Amino acid sequence: MNKILTILLCFLLLPFFAFNQGNPKVEKLANQIEEEVIELRRHFHQFPELSNREFKTSERIAEELRKLGLKVDTGIAITGVVAVLEGGKPGPTIGLRADIDGLPVTERTDIPFVSKEKSEYQGLEVGVMHACGHDTHIAMLLGTAKILTQMKDEIAGTIVFVFQPAEEGAPPGEEGGAKLMIKEGLIDNYGIEVMFGQHISSDAPVGSITYKPAGMMAAADRFVIKVKGKQTHGSRPWSGVDPIVTAAHIIIGLQTIVSRQVDLTNEAAVISVGKISGGVRNNIIPEEVELVGTIRTLDEDMQKKIHEKIKLTAELVAESQGAKAEVEITIGVPVTFNNLELTRQLVPTLFAVAGEDHVRIIPAITGAEDFSFYAKEIPSFFYFLGGKSLDTPKDEAFPHHTPDFFIDESGLLLGVKTLANLALDYGNSLK
Repeated sequence: MNKILTILLCFLLLPFFAFNQGNPKVEKLANQIEEEVIELRRHFHQFPELSNREFKTSERIAEELRKLGLKVDTGIAITGVVAVLEGGKPGPTIGLRADIDGLPVTERTDIPFVSKEKSEYQGLEVGVMHACGHDTHIAMLLGTAKILTQMKDEIAGTIVFVFQPAEEGAPPGEEGGAKLMIKEGLIDNYGIEVMFGQHISSDAPVGSITYKPAGMMAAADRFVIKVKGKQTHGSRPWSGVDPIVTAAHIIIGLQTIVSRQVDLTNEAAVISVGKISGGVRNNIIPEEVELVGTIRTLDEDMQKKIHEKIKLTAELVAESQGAKAEVEITIGVPVTFNNLELTRQLVPTLFAVAGEDHVRIIPAITGAEDFSFYAKEIPSFFYFLGGKSLDTPKDEAFPHHTPDFFIDESGLLLGVKTLANLALDYGNSLK
């Protein structure tokens, strides 16, 4: 029996009796602050900032948290904000995370709070937009903090609200994101034992929650292959070694690694070449060509094997053409892994809050998330929250990271309720 089937069968035995309804107080308080959450989202959407440059964003977040009487720390991983709420009963320390950075995308929507912000990205002036929904993540976690501070006596344990910068990746030459927060001691300093996170989805309907046990989002690694040949005149290719033709053969060879050399019934994998550079003139065969690409994997053993195969394929194909290939693979973001026991424990809360008919398991996706760094350190749970208008066909929903990206704000209320209920239910389940 393969691994995926084993996991799915395990989840058929979920303890549905654990929580048969969402917390009624959470329901009441969430409904009371829905408009406030939407207004906060609109503010952050209108004034986005790029990774490691979220200075005004973090100031506003800290201001809102201090209004709640929380202990607030700033400047973590450059612009990160962390607030701590100690519950009225003993219990675990639970981290709730939201990412806060925008993207170098010029917004093209016609919403009243459209972003008109400009910034510099890799030496170019660019528009800035929350084109991945991080503005909604900030607002929902602030709403969750407001609810839980009013329910302090009912909380078993401690809640740590983590507002993380640079999820989209730090600028070249800088550190950032979840990896830097951990490096600076986030988990150890605050004693975080488990971490929960959510991500809005523009193509999943409002009111829905989707998740996957185990590997949910892919590891993302980067490769650079330098193909070195021998420069010659384009009219006499036989007097040199053509790195362009060699690179073409390598690209084809890379595609057969996933399709022919790894077990795709285990997990999916992707190798994509995203950049080819080399040559200066039409009649000169150059000395060198560079290939740059991404590797997406959902299993550590497959990841290791694919790395080995990329190196072997590039080097041997180049050798067969009389060229030489140098391969550099940079480990990036690990697999976003939902701890099996934690997921099993929390899914009944999702059923209670969203309704069992609106919660489903999805196949793993080859997108990546730096929430995965927390999941590598401590048991973690990550899920997707629907943000597509119910009257919008799925094939007409604009994807993330695009100028027309759009989120239906009516979906934010469920996100607030879900985070609050997860925190309460998990803490109280361990008594």
